[in-house]
Amino acid sequence: MDAQVVEAPFDWQEQYAISQAHRVGHLVFTSGQAAIAPDGTVVGAGDLRAQIEQTMTNLAAVLEAAGSSLERVFKVTIYVTDMAGFPDIVDMRRRWFKAPWPSDTIVQVAALGLPELLVEIEAVATVDEA
Repeated sequence: MDAQVVEAPFDWQEQYAISQAHRVGHLVFTSGQAAIAPDGTVVGAGDLRAQIEQTMTNLAAVLEAAGSSLERVFKVTIYVTDMAGFPDIVDMRRRWFKAPWPSDTIVQVAALGLPELLVEIEAVATVDEA
């Protein structure tokens, strides 16, 4: 079974030499999504809630491009630069996901790919096999 690259709706991924997602069979694996606007600028520097909103908007767009959706996510890995933001992460999960909740791992890291980033989220979701 071959992995198929998902054509994501952003222009900036070439700048970082990444694919936003791959489809393998009935699964889609996303790259870590962050608070990067479609034009490549960071959204909400210093504001975790604003960054979560942009990150989840990006995640939804990538999943849609893959033929999936947030409703089909069953696993997320969340990277934060400060675990003090955990209550905001829980609020995000309640707002963007529905029960049964996706399995989750949350990890505090020293830094993310760009110094202004506070959160990055990657997901695995189901998709109808083409």
